[in-house]
Amino acid sequence: MTNQIDLEAEIHRLLIEHEQVAEQGITVHHRENVVVLSGEVESTHRRDEICRQITAHFPGVAITCDIGITRAQAPSEVEEIS
Repeated sequence: MTNQIDLEAEIHRLLIEHEQVAEQGITVHHRENVVVLSGEVESTHRRDEICRQITAHFPGVAITCDIGITRAQAPSEVEEIS
């Protein structure tokens, strides 16, 4: 059986090396019996693809994708500085 540190390392390696993911900004850690992926990406499509690839490659592992979306749009209001 793979230990937690090895599993986290394997998942992190897949996040970095998989051609459809190639993401270095995702943190992988164990919380109780679940592996949690956290961080931020630029779109829901990217987040969903990351979560899909990880769950497909590690089908026997409980995975929670706690990945947020970075707001990449320009501000809609002018910021006033006094």
